[in-house]
Amino acid sequence: MKFRSTVFALALGLAFSAGAGAVTIGFNPRTGDVWVDTQLREMNQYGYDDRDYFVDDLVNNFGAPRYLVTDLLVTRRWAPGDVYYACALAYASHRPCGDVVHMYEQDRGHGWGVIAQRMGIKPGSPEFFALKGQVGKSHGRFKEHGHGPILDRGPGDSGDQGPGNSKGHKENHGNSGDHEHGNSGEHGNGGEHGNGGGKGKNKKGGGH
Repeated sequence: MKFRSTVFALALGLAFSAGAGAVTIGFNPRTGDVWVDTQLREMNQYGYDDRDYFVDDLVNNFGAPRYLVTDLLVTRRWAPGDVYYACALAYASHRPCGDVVHMYEQDRGHGWGVIAQRMGIKPGSPEFFALKGQVGKSHGRFKEHGHGPILDRGPGDSGDQGPGNSKGHKENHGNSGDHEHGNSGEHGNGGEHGNGGGKGKNKKGGGH
């Protein structure tokens, strides 16, 4: 009886793992860039693994309305990777996220690459490289939070101790307003940097 229970638990675990992998494998954003597609597949899985953190990240860093992100994920059943890229494109093009969502829903069959070009973000353009940088930074934040394997580093994910990708940086999820910010270029990262360590060390054999 104990052997049967063990076998059943093992089979259930394998089935769950296969299902989780299928979520990532079946997601095909078609951005026109292999590196971006790979990053989005990873972030698609992040969104399923920790939806609360995923939503907070889009609200804080792209100014996406929380109600819209939640509606896309829960009610409309969008893949997290699609939700992420809609918000990233909106931020890069200085448009409301709702406009990008509407555009994608009207022409979903052509993939994100076509949508981005219609918005003026063409492959190889400065705007596209800036977008890739944002994608890399986002992937770095999720990886630092503890999700997903380490992929080949790309734009914005160099591991440098700069803004938005520092080891001592904590994301502040309290400043997650529900309003769109008009994509004014402010990232809304109210992070605390925790750089105060090191001054109060106790010396061995203290008392001096």
